[in-house]
Amino acid sequence: MDKTCSRSGPRYALAGCVMAAVLAAGLLSNGYGLLVEQLPLTRTAPDWSGFLDGRVTAEIADTLAKTPLPSGSASLERGASWLAVGDLGPRVRQGCPDWLFLADELEPHAGGDDALRARAREVADLRTRLAARGIELLVATVPDKSRIAAAERCGVYRPAALDERLRAWNGLLRASGVRTVDLESALRKLPVPGFLRTDTHWNEAGAEAAAGAIAAAARVLPSADQALKPHQAYAVTRGQPRPLEGDLIRLAGIEWLPVSLQPALDLEPRTAFAPVADTAAPASENDLFGDADLPRVALIGTSYSRNSNFVPFLEAAMQTRVVNFARDGGEFAGAAQAYFKSEEFRDTPPRLIVWEIPERSLQRPLGGETTLWEASAATPPSRPRP
Repeated sequence: MDKTCSRSGPRYALAGCVMAAVLAAGLLSNGYGLLVEQLPLTRTAPDWSGFLDGRVTAEIADTLAKTPLPSGSASLERGASWLAVGDLGPRVRQGCPDWLFLADELEPHAGGDDALRARAREVADLRTRLAARGIELLVATVPDKSRIAAAERCGVYRPAALDERLRAWNGLLRASGVRTVDLESALRKLPVPGFLRTDTHWNEAGAEAAAGAIAAAARVLPSADQALKPHQAYAVTRGQPRPLEGDLIRLAGIEWLPVSLQPALDLEPRTAFAPVADTAAPASENDLFGDADLPRVALIGTSYSRNSNFVPFLEAAMQTRVVNFARDGGEFAGAAQAYFKSEEFRDTPPRLIVWEIPERSLQRPLGGETTLWEASAATPPSRPRP
């Protein structure tokens, strides 16, 4: 009789039971995510090309990773790694105590310089198209947090190849006749970094400084008298600082830990803005189309334009209303592509477009930005605004 096989029998049975339990748990987790939480199996409709290049299977894998079992396991691993060795995962880096940085800002891209130059050419082409319709374009590029708060990196490596990225970008735009705003200088004038410690974005001080610089640039535009209308003043009330959980804490996957075990939360004021009623200019009797009271400044951009009261600060600094078409996650051209295809741009084009762009998006591989200009060119000319 083979005694070795006899002794291994219970171990094989136990291993089989464990494997069956794991498979059953995974099946239940996937079923709960798809049927109860109704997670979409794929983000786009499956097609043969997607199967062949792996896109469909990659999207299915991403969805299944969000079901309860794998996402819970990942959260436990993130929390344990943070508490044991201070690791925050692949997308977040810890600098000085309680200072977090987005890894995307620190990543050089192959062919990045070519992508940057191609984007600069597209922006210059758009400026020409807009100018032909009497629309000014003002580009405000947001410097990386890791550039402005360099003293808080405490050893977090930022490649020297990125040092000239912002200067090269603004130089190319200005050489092409595109008006730019120097947000780096505005942010460096602040006594402390104008960025949140645990968040990707600027804080209210940074947003206010950026808004002031953009408003100053807008006031010297040739069309400023017409673009910055109707006049509207705002009463500004400074609020008391309150704790704010930054997006980098959530991105690191440790937001479920007790606050005492997370990096110290930011304390941010919540400034309140209220229009001053008697400063709004009355509509003219000659305003046949009722356009005189419509805002003439449009903002496109990213989540920087949707955080820390940036738009209210911009409206207060410009003394006029601003329509915000920025999109979270819009990166370089997401908001622009949507806006130039929209009925708002077609039917009520602005006199001034402020385009906020994150520095970190400039050298990424191109992602169909040329459709932006095609959409703009295809939009029929609109009735001129007063």
